[in-house]
Amino acid sequence: MNICLIGAGNLATHLGRALHEAGHCICQVYSRTSASAEILAPKLNSQPICQLSALRNDADIYIVALKDDVLHQILPQLCRHRSTQLFVHTAGSIPMDVFRQFTQTYGVIYPLQTFSKQRAVSFRHIPCLIEGNSKTVCNVLNTLCRSISDDVREVSSADRKYIHLAAVFGCNFTNLCYTLAAEILKRRKLPFELLLPLIDETAAKLHTMTPAAAQTGPAVRFDEHVMNRQLELLGNDDCLKDIYKMLSRQIHCLSTRP
Repeated sequence: MNICLIGAGNLATHLGRALHEAGHCICQVYSRTSASAEILAPKLNSQPICQLSALRNDADIYIVALKDDVLHQILPQLCRHRSTQLFVHTAGSIPMDVFRQFTQTYGVIYPLQTFSKQRAVSFRHIPCLIEGNSKTVCNVLNTLCRSISDDVREVSSADRKYIHLAAVFGCNFTNLCYTLAAEILKRRKLPFELLLPLIDETAAKLHTMTPAAAQTGPAVRFDEHVMNRQLELLGNDDCLKDIYKMLSRQIHCLSTRP
């Protein structure tokens, strides 16, 4: 397919590469900053642009991979004179119908993964959650996504926002805990790498156990002696203490739930 990629960030970079490697033509890469477009476009054998007025009108699909607030801002101009073209966004929390007043055919491609430009990932194992405003659009998106992923599923906007919420807990908040753990160790001049086998095993267990069954630690049995000693180690950091107490209470609550 001939694709215009609107965005040059983390997700756009990985999705663009996967589609390019699958044999699709990335005609143009748009970014508000010419530097970002000029970095990604050559990797996709594509034309970099930094003005929407330079966007071609004959692509098969326009994939919008931008921040949520930017998406809302550019849609009127992006879809103008292209009301019969297929547009999709890639956001987890924005409903498909954000396109309704601007174009006739639209949908969503939501790759359920965390992306960083400097780290390679294989799209083959990434769930691609799709949605279309017609069966025809769903079929087109299904074909497109199956060229890059072995896990393609139709998911409604209503369900996708809950999947995105769960992903925030399972990824973003979890990574925050890694960051806090790294800072605790750094204060004692201890390496974060000590925790990597523990982190890897915790994640690996979830392939064969439920998260609740995999939970361990002093909060499960509410060992107040251990917990109080650890709170003392946090010194005057009231924010970290509040996080520790809140998470501990939630762990214990879930561990005692029937």
